[in-house]
Amino acid sequence: MTSDSNYLRLEREGCAPIKAWVRGVPFDEGARAQLEHVARLPFIHKWVAAMPDVHLGIGATVGSVIPTYRAIVPAAVGVDIGCGMLATLTTLSANDLPNDLKAMRAGIERGVPHGISKSRGGRDRGSWGEAPARVERAWAELADDFARIASKHRVLKHANTLSQLGTLGSGNHFIEVCLDELERVWFLLHSGSRGVGNKIGTYFIELAKRDMQHTLGALPHRDLAYFSEGAEHFEDYVEAVSWAQRFAHTNRALMMQAVVESVRALPGLPRFQAGVMAVHCHHNYVQRERHYGAEVFVTRKGAVRAGAGELGIIPGSMGARSFIVRGKGHPESFESCSHGAGRAHSRTRARELFSIADHQRMTAHVECRKDREVIDETPAAYKPIDAVMEAQRDLVEIVHTLRQVVCVKG
Repeated sequence: MTSDSNYLRLEREGCAPIKAWVRGVPFDEGARAQLEHVARLPFIHKWVAAMPDVHLGIGATVGSVIPTYRAIVPAAVGVDIGCGMLATLTTLSANDLPNDLKAMRAGIERGVPHGISKSRGGRDRGSWGEAPARVERAWAELADDFARIASKHRVLKHANTLSQLGTLGSGNHFIEVCLDELERVWFLLHSGSRGVGNKIGTYFIELAKRDMQHTLGALPHRDLAYFSEGAEHFEDYVEAVSWAQRFAHTNRALMMQAVVESVRALPGLPRFQAGVMAVHCHHNYVQRERHYGAEVFVTRKGAVRAGAGELGIIPGSMGARSFIVRGKGHPESFESCSHGAGRAHSRTRARELFSIADHQRMTAHVECRKDREVIDETPAAYKPIDAVMEAQRDLVEIVHTLRQVVCVKG
């Protein structure tokens, strides 16, 4: 291992280099080994970049930036296609908010379907029974393209689409009310392409494995099956993943509208405007970009584009600070930064390590769920966000620092 700039450079025979912005943050061996598997692929362009929130993922490492020449690895994009963040600044200030924020949290929870039903059968509580008119209109803009994709890949036909458009989901997805350094109120949310994106991702990951069944054993790991440009299903995957990213973008925009309306409906608040400043970014996606003189596909799995002057969002855990950032366009990170703090403990391990009392203490300043079902999302399950930000100081500059006062989890 050699060090260079603010990153560590890892080199191993048979691998492309790995440049890892991990100074001062945990970097476990499982994530390192998984990155090396990716770096062994024959079509990596230059190197693989690892962000400071890097941790072991399914298929490929969360917090990785993977530039590929004429090929895409569906498992590196993952199944939460287009997952990302939307933040909007309002004209409200901290003084406008009531002392007790329970009603605000409850209003948002009523306005945005969230979570997932434990039992099979019946309508999932995290979906619409009857979608609102604006959701219907948004779906109409997506429906024809989805019908074309599903006509070629019929297993996708019955995915949850309209019923989950404008809904949050569960796990690490959230909606927050935050205050910045000037005590201004922001709304912040995190979600992706929901069930339809999961189905598209899962289907094409398995299709890539089937297409490569005779050469799968030659890969560093079978999850790294890929579509080469010009191969039978390459263009179909590009079309489907691009559509799922559009769905995710629309999903977040619809939720934000619902959040604003829910807060406006609360008694006692002054009239306010939202969208004074808005930041919208993916962090699980693939797109064509030009780096070091070549047109390549850049897969950001748990990473945000941070081109020079571009705004992004790096959230902390549900009890830590979040950041609006401006990219510095660092070429060696392929103009990228982290997508959050990154997990320090798996969900299973977090449930073993932390109690409800621990969670209540760590989220004492936030109006949020305090029950056992969210222990795996408790702040200490994540890396310290301040250390993560320090590790990537050459990738982004902080524009605004946000602290949560309300957090809605599925």
